[in-house]
Formats: sequence, C-alpha cells, structure tokens
Amino acid sequence: MFTDKQMTQRERFINVMEYRPVDRAPNHEVGVWAQTKERWKKEGMNEFSIQWDWFTGDEYFEMDTREFFDVNFGMMPDFGYTLLDKTERYEIFRDSGGIVRKALIDGTVDGMRSSMDTYLSFPVENAGDFRELKKRYEAGLNGRYPAGWREISLPNWKNRKHVLILGRNCSTAGFYWRCREWMGTENLSYAFYDQPDLVREMMEFIADFTIETSKKALAESDFDYVMLSEDMSMKTGPLIGPESYKEFIYPHMRRLTDFYKSHGVKYVFVDTDGNCEALLPLLMDAGVDGIWPLERVAGMDPVRIREKFGKGLRLMGGVDKMEIAKGKQAIEKHLAALAPLIEEGGYIPTVDHLVSPEVSWEDFQYYMKRKMDLLSGRPVSE
Repeated sequence: MFTDKQMTQRERFINVMEYRPVDRAPNHEVGVWAQTKERWKKEGMNEFSIQWDWFTGDEYFEMDTREFFDVNFGMMPDFGYTLLDKTERYEIFRDSGGIVRKALIDGTVDGMRSSMDTYLSFPVENAGDFRELKKRYEAGLNGRYPAGWREISLPNWKNRKHVLILGRNCSTAGFYWRCREWMGTENLSYAFYDQPDLVREMMEFIADFTIETSKKALAESDFDYVMLSEDMSMKTGPLIGPESYKEFIYPHMRRLTDFYKSHGVKYVFVDTDGNCEALLPLLMDAGVDGIWPLERVAGMDPVRIREKFGKGLRLMGGVDKMEIAKGKQAIEKHLAALAPLIEEGGYIPTVDHLVSPEVSWEDFQYYMKRKMDLLSGRPVSE
C-alpha cells in the first residue's frame, strides 16, 4: 500500500481511490460546531492559527488541499429572510429556501443553533406550487458561476496537483435532499403514495437541472469527483425504502452519474448521514462510486461495510466523533481498528460529522496527530 515516492495531493487521492500504493492516505476533515470552537478557545486554542475551512484544507493540521468549484445549484432568486415573530426564547422566520421555521434562541453561537429548528411549512404542497418554484431554477444563468472563472480558475486546472470537486459541499443537492427541502420529510413521505406524479416530475427536473447547470464547467475541464448531497437516512435505516428508491430516484440517478462520468468526472460520491446500508446496492448499480460520512452511531462501520460491499464502494468518514471525546487510549484503539482499511485503500478517514463540544482541544489535537500516523502506515499508539 505504501511507497517512498513523494506524491502530489491529486496523485495521492486518485491512487487511494484506485487501490494503488501511496506515500500516505489523504488527510481530510469536516469541521466543528461553533460551540466546539468556543470550548477550544477557553482551553487555550488560538483561533487565528487555524483556517477553519477544513473541506478546502488547513495548514495547522497538515490537511490535503481540495478545490471546490463554487457552482450555484440553488434558487435564483431565493426567498430571502423574513422574520415573522420573535420572543425571548424563540424566533419564527421564513428562510431563503421558503421554509417557515421556529428556532430556539438559547444556545446559539455565531448563528449555529444547539438544537434543530421546528419546521412549520414548506414551499411545495402540490404540483402547482412546484411549477411556480421551478421558475427559480433557471439553469443557464451566468450568475451560477463565479465571475472570471474562465480567466482565473480554468488555467490552474489543466495541470493541477490538487483535487478538484464540482460544487461546494452540500451545494450539489441530490434527489431526496432537494425534494425534502421543497416539501419536508413527512410531506414527501406521503407524496410518494398520494402524489406520485408530482414526485416523478420533481425527480426528473432535478436531474435535468443539475445536468444543464454543470455542462458549462464540464465542457472546459475534468473534475476528480462530485458529491451529491442526499441525507436520506436516519439512525436505523433509510427514509425511503429500496422499492420506492428504485421506482422514483434510481433512473434519474443513473442518468446523472452516466452524464458526469461521460463528461470527465472521475468519481461520484453520495453524502448521507444515518444508516443507508439498505440502499447501497441500488446506489452502486446506479453508478455511485463512494459514500460519506459513515455515521458510526447509526451502525455504519467502514470495516464491516467494506467486507459486505467490496472494493467497488469507496468510503470516506467513519471516525466516531464520540470516541475522540473519550481520551487518548480510546482514540488509539479506535484508529487502530481502521488500519486494515488504510492498508487496503479505497478509504479516507474523517470524523463522521462536525466535531461536537464534548471533544476537548487536547484530545482533538491528539486525534489529528495519531490519525497522521494511521494515514502514513505507522503505529497509532505511543
């Protein structure tokens, strides 16, 4: 698995994905809750020594660099922000996606809430609502791409040494994700049965819109991967059953992955929290190459998933954030269990979600130090 040859970050990533030898596995991470950052500052961390955009990379922790080409796959125009009611304890507002939400004020740090909002209404209830909403998704708008991208970004992509991803994290919304944002989880669950024609229309539109919005970039350059955000699972299983997935989503996912791969995207990943195991055979058959973030509390053990699904499914994530909170010995034991996957390839370990406030600054630094040992094939215990 390991070689003494010094590699570029792009070579390192592709070799891991192709199960070829590397100087070390890529060092990627996700991020932290604002509440975690506040704790670490109290524990002596200098917040200005860290860059905080961990998807792109962070020199303090020797993370590998990734470039996310910032295509806007969202509404243009969006709904904006409208405050509807506010008390000392909560506020009710309509967000940019047209969702009316009730949010608890207590515990909020830098705009990040410590508890989930209550969702009161969504912009789509029926086919008429959806057809009106579609007007906000015109694919060909110049504003969907960064200004000057051809002159500034494109020349640096031709012989790049870093990994290039189409779309920022959570921007390239998948099928379930986007429909859930339009209708809400409960309403969408009913719609599969009560309004199947509407669901089919939405799924077809998502594929069409994503393809059309991506074409301009793919005509000019290849990309190393795209991450389709889905979040279609809960702790014990998916929010959509395999039969419904196969009927409503699979044909359009197949069409989308075929398009991406025929236009220079090397890998297609899916981002979903929770336990998506029951959907993995369909995802793989639809052309999906990998899954992230392998949430451990939901039973997504990357070692077990590799044993069950084989090398055809690349893996990212799988480090239990709660194990990091247990101290050095627990960190060493947890990382050591992942060593066989690192040796085999096709796997990049990251924390399985944002690092929680239960994790101390000392323990997180120790985790990152020991993880670098894991990535390099060295023992993870002192």
